[in-house]
Amino acid sequence: MLDLLFHTQMSLGLGQAAAVAVLAIIVAQFAARRGAKIGREIPLVLLRGIVQILLVGFLIAAMLRGPWWTGIPVLIVMIFIAATIVRRRVPELPGAYTLSLLCMAAGAGGVLTVMTLLGIVEPKIIILIPVGSMVIAQNMNIQSLFLNRFLGEVRSHRGEIESALALGAAPEHAAESYLYASFHASLIPAIDNLRSLGIVWIPGMMAGMVLSGTSPIYAALYQFVILSMIFIAGAVSCLTATYLVPRRIFTPQQQLRRLT
Repeated sequence: MLDLLFHTQMSLGLGQAAAVAVLAIIVAQFAARRGAKIGREIPLVLLRGIVQILLVGFLIAAMLRGPWWTGIPVLIVMIFIAATIVRRRVPELPGAYTLSLLCMAAGAGGVLTVMTLLGIVEPKIIILIPVGSMVIAQNMNIQSLFLNRFLGEVRSHRGEIESALALGAAPEHAAESYLYASFHASLIPAIDNLRSLGIVWIPGMMAGMVLSGTSPIYAALYQFVILSMIFIAGAVSCLTATYLVPRRIFTPQQQLRRLT
């Protein structure tokens, strides 16, 4: 129907975005009446999202004329911004920004570097930035899930942890089971994405490659590569966090901090 009202690709895109935004706001208002505190947040989130993605579109269009390595600073900035978003999810955790930055640099940054050196991710702006942004964004989500779950476990089992400390357990051992449970839970979405790939859902990148004329078989294989990269980056990121998080929830006197 919208294609009857808009006759250029740009105007059609704006019309589609406006229609989806209106529907999202209506759904958010209904959700707010049922107790979800998103009524006021969603319009701002939608506005911020459309502005950001348009800026990225203009940036990529400008960068297509330059060398591939100009995409590296863009990905680095994305990692810094992602770490800021994770910190906002766990403001009660001391040093959350530095922790998240180190973990995502090891996970997303390390995986993208290795995959580019191996030639799995081609050093082209049009590939490097979209693939890198997907890996970084999913790494951010996995990191947020991990830290939120771990802090929730610590708060829920504060008595058990303090009892273990009182009996002489080392801080890392007192929180070890909750750390591993959080590690496992944070990777469930990435694992389920791989498990359901091609059966429950066909990812957008694969669909886009097919529509652009790429062989469906190659597109399927490349999509598998991307999701595997996301899993690897998330696992490395959370694995790094398992070594760095415990020292942030305990004081130098080996007492559990108040995480409120």
